[in-house]
Amino acid sequence: MRFQAKVQVWLRPGIADPQGHTVSEAINALGYSGVSGVRMGKVISFAVEADSKEIANEKVSEIASSLLSNPVLEDVIVEISED
Repeated sequence: MRFQAKVQVWLRPGIADPQGHTVSEAINALGYSGVSGVRMGKVISFAVEADSKEIANEKVSEIASSLLSNPVLEDVIVEISED
């Protein structure tokens, strides 16, 4: 079966996020108020072949933790849907 995977990678709480800080400053400089807590992350999407959704989730989770993220600094959210 073919599944679509979406992997979100976010810096863990407490880890400095200079990109988020820069975007937050730019938002304020453009005159928008009431915006705070800006955090930058990344989203990676791809197709994966597996016998079941559970197996696809396991495979994608392994890929995410070994290649797509730094488990010491980043949290990962994996979403699997049928293609």
